[in-house]
Amino acid sequence: MSRFDEWIDRRQTYCTQWDYVKDRFHVDGLLPFTISDMDLACPDEVQEALRKRITHPIYGYSRWKNDDYLQAICGWYKRRFDCEIDPKWICYSPSVMYAVTKMICFLSKKGEGVVIFTPAYDAFYHVIEHNERTLLACAFQQDQMDYEIDFEKLEECLKQAKILLLCNPHNPIGKVFSEAELKKIITLCEHYDVAIISDDIHMDITYGNKLTPILSLPCKVPCVICSSPSKTFNIPSLGGSYILIPDQRLWKRFETMTRYTEFVNSPAILGVIATVAAYQCDDWVEELNGYLLENLRYVDAYLKKHMPLLTMTLPMGCYFAWIHTDRLGVSDERLQEALVQEGKVAVMSGKVYGAAHRLRLNAGCPRRKIEEGLRRMQIAYDKLVK
Repeated sequence: MSRFDEWIDRRQTYCTQWDYVKDRFHVDGLLPFTISDMDLACPDEVQEALRKRITHPIYGYSRWKNDDYLQAICGWYKRRFDCEIDPKWICYSPSVMYAVTKMICFLSKKGEGVVIFTPAYDAFYHVIEHNERTLLACAFQQDQMDYEIDFEKLEECLKQAKILLLCNPHNPIGKVFSEAELKKIITLCEHYDVAIISDDIHMDITYGNKLTPILSLPCKVPCVICSSPSKTFNIPSLGGSYILIPDQRLWKRFETMTRYTEFVNSPAILGVIATVAAYQCDDWVEELNGYLLENLRYVDAYLKKHMPLLTMTLPMGCYFAWIHTDRLGVSDERLQEALVQEGKVAVMSGKVYGAAHRLRLNAGCPRRKIEEGLRRMQIAYDKLVK
């Protein structure tokens, strides 16, 4: 039995996924496979580090700029990705999307273009719209169930852009960009003088597929990575993330803003401690990857056997089953109605991410929950195909 098989009740913990499912689906009591956190306990080493700190009864202001924190991040990149990170590149950020937002504002003006690959994480659409930038969508080319970059379309977009906003691995489809793809992306961005912001928050969940941090490659335009251990180790509520900024003038501008303009530079100490502890848990991450991959394989096999009009391809990264519903022959609205009303299950509609006839099912949970969720989905499916 895997440590990840334990079903932990998250209800009445102010949990977004469980306690507030009604906010999005308008019905209480649904079994949720929604927001991107996991129903899995974080590593014992992280819990022990937090317990140790909590025994000290003073929770005053703290610093992130310490050797333990900086070296934990540098060591993780070196061990996991063979990527050398200079500690001087690291700056604390309250969240990954905060860092993305501020970099968009630093590197472009209102009205200027930001390129994203679509379908995309819904926050990307919001951050571009609400910061009054112009969204330039480069849709992936779909070869059967695989997703490839349309480089001709990308080049047309980059001609009109100031920023390319990446997500690697890509949420929601789970694509891990190859080194060759990243090199070609960098070449185009250099040609058109387009800065690169890479959201790598899912970077550790890649099922044996090689992830290449874009900062490991030569790049002549401004290029940053925004990341955090929060997705891998399921600790987003502890707060905090980091941004890697090789350009020291840009680094100083970001650090000055967090410290003297917006006053968010003093971190939550438990987030700092959790980061240091988590980035020693290499074996735990390997075990997690194996468990999540088997969950995704289970979903794929179940669909083939019991819901053959729904199809998926195993993702290269992230913990989402990206399910194609085209062959079902019903609207996204009708499908969601059946899932909620008949199946009593909450699964994210692909329309949230800019894609019709898709579902994004969060497989970051105990197998028993996957089994029950698919059973409920099948109730809705059977109702629709009769």
